[in-house]
Amino acid sequence: MENNTVSLDVLQLEGLNVSPKASVPAFILLLLIYVFIMVSNIGLVVLILMETSLHEPMYLLFCNMSINDVFGATSIIPRLLSDVFTPFSQRYIHYLHCAVQAFCIHFHAGASYSVLMVMAFDRYVAICNPLRYTTIMTNRMVVKLSLGAWVAALIFVTILLGLTYRLTRCRKIINNPFCDNPSMFKLSCQNLLINNIYGLGMAVVILGSSLCSISFTYLRIAMVCLSSKNKVQISKALQTCISHLAVFLILLLSGGIISILHRFPKLSDERKLASILFHVVPPSLNAVIYGLQIKAVREKIKIIFNSSVSEK
Repeated sequence: MENNTVSLDVLQLEGLNVSPKASVPAFILLLLIYVFIMVSNIGLVVLILMETSLHEPMYLLFCNMSINDVFGATSIIPRLLSDVFTPFSQRYIHYLHCAVQAFCIHFHAGASYSVLMVMAFDRYVAICNPLRYTTIMTNRMVVKLSLGAWVAALIFVTILLGLTYRLTRCRKIINNPFCDNPSMFKLSCQNLLINNIYGLGMAVVILGSSLCSISFTYLRIAMVCLSSKNKVQISKALQTCISHLAVFLILLLSGGIISILHRFPKLSDERKLASILFHVVPPSLNAVIYGLQIKAVREKIKIIFNSSVSEK
């Protein structure tokens, strides 16, 4: 019995399931995506921190999103890259390492929604209460909102993985490209009712609260825009709202597809692909959407690019 318990500490991970012929293209594509995510997001954070003209609540709050995207991509892509050329029979991972990866992945997903809710609040104050914006969105408030977004995700995910970690294991194969909470608690032969209830409840709370709060926020913003006489100012404000809304819709669509595919066991391969895309597509697009859509950021990028070209 002791030997069996020890052996279950080393799990077999399905990893990225590609044919030998597709291994090299899959590796190159994933590597390029990862490099792009790192360069674009870290570059945008550095630009915002270095340029004093961009030291505004909206841009500082977006740094949370970029940092979270880098964290999420790093939690999954390097392991996928290492699995591309490793046979399935040799894809081993220690249970503790698997638990850490699952924690990071769920933390990234939870923080993505909570950070977007905070950013929606910032846009609400900027458009609906422009005269009070500087007094409400102080540096202290930005720090409080940022910490609140991270701590909320941390609490939810800690409880989620804590409920899974308490389970005993009778299986050792992770039927997923990476470790996540569902694939980990399926290793147990115990009653999983509590895990299923909390997992579903957490998803409903996070998705529901983000959808309701952002919908309410944009409804209020739409009402203000329709009644406002200063169309130029409203137009400038709406440019940032479009970026925020596009990021949220991409995230919501990616997460929704996974939830739907979970209900169809026959589409397990499609679900696995969708789960990878959830942690790859939004981080790839977020920095581009904000960098190209927001005029202040776009102009700073042009200035830096033109100066580097003229020096050459």
